[in-house]
Amino acid sequence: MNGSPEEQSLIAARSVPLTERDATLCLHLVSGVGPRVFESLIARFGSAKQVLDAAPSELREVSGVTQKLAREISEAQTSLDIGPQLKICADHGIEILDQTHDQYPMALKEIYDPPTVLFSQGMLVPADSIAISIVGSRHATHYGLTVAERLSAELSLVGFTIVSGLARGIDAAAHRGALKAGGRTIAVLGGGLLNLYPPEHGPLAAEVRNQGAILSEALPLQAPKSGSFPRRNRIISGLSLGVIVIEAGERSGALISARMALEQGREVFAVPGRIDSRMSRGCHRLIRDGAKLVECVDDVLEELGPLAIPTQLHADETIRHPAELKLSDQEKLVLNAIASEPTSFDLIVVQTGLPPARVLSTISVLEIRRLVKRLSGTTLVRV
Repeated sequence: MNGSPEEQSLIAARSVPLTERDATLCLHLVSGVGPRVFESLIARFGSAKQVLDAAPSELREVSGVTQKLAREISEAQTSLDIGPQLKICADHGIEILDQTHDQYPMALKEIYDPPTVLFSQGMLVPADSIAISIVGSRHATHYGLTVAERLSAELSLVGFTIVSGLARGIDAAAHRGALKAGGRTIAVLGGGLLNLYPPEHGPLAAEVRNQGAILSEALPLQAPKSGSFPRRNRIISGLSLGVIVIEAGERSGALISARMALEQGREVFAVPGRIDSRMSRGCHRLIRDGAKLVECVDDVLEELGPLAIPTQLHADETIRHPAELKLSDQEKLVLNAIASEPTSFDLIVVQTGLPPARVLSTISVLEIRRLVKRLSGTTLVRV
């Protein structure tokens, strides 16, 4: 191994090798190892365990790693005790999700600076990849709260998971809408899971845990800080196919979520408000800048494109496009009879058992929804 005799002696004195999850948590505790530095370290060494086992001289070869940080990383296994954090998590049913964990959201791995670890209470499921974020003002009007709850419920009923930040105002209304509709919802916190803010949302947080999950990249007992909320917003947008902004002033934090969504390649939606309300200015600016105006669920479905990876909603239902969520049973039957390769009209009729005229009219609906494409008069392909 490279390094001076002193470095080799330090490495030899280290404790029993950690699991990959524990090694990732250990790196997470090192001040200065943020998501971008972590990604660079993994790209260079291959795993968190190998990063911790590397000599300081090797660590300094990585962009963003100073001499001081290299030394802190190299000493982390002996200088940092992850035991208390592991016990806190075990005592409170908190799962530690590193990027190798099967519950770590695939969508987050695609963003520029994915969280090193996520602390989670509740359960994430594959269907959560069909998610929409709803964000907005903490000082929402009655109009904003009503729209947020109604739109969240309607999106939940067609199969979307609702993501928000458990804050006062629009966030809380979005979570409540999903809960009342019996849908799934995910809350992303700026502080630790055991240091809930605002504190009066404890009962709401418990409901979210039962019908989804609560996530944070902060240590469980860490208090929320003002600077942690903008960073939290990148997770909210990163988990979603798109972000809907409902009521936002000109300097609202919700506009940060919208900007991050654009940077991450997500869709941005905005609900219009009263022209004489200052709470509408942020949304109206977004609409002027090209955000999709939203009045109902169909406005969202029309804007979303095909999923990068087909998502299994149930044991017998896999979807490739969010627009499939609103299909009738007959439309699903016809769609599933059309393959990604050219499929003849006669074969579709045989496989569905439907009358030709009904198949033809259903295909027209699927074409309008941009779920299938006609290659010729009698041949179609699933988009």
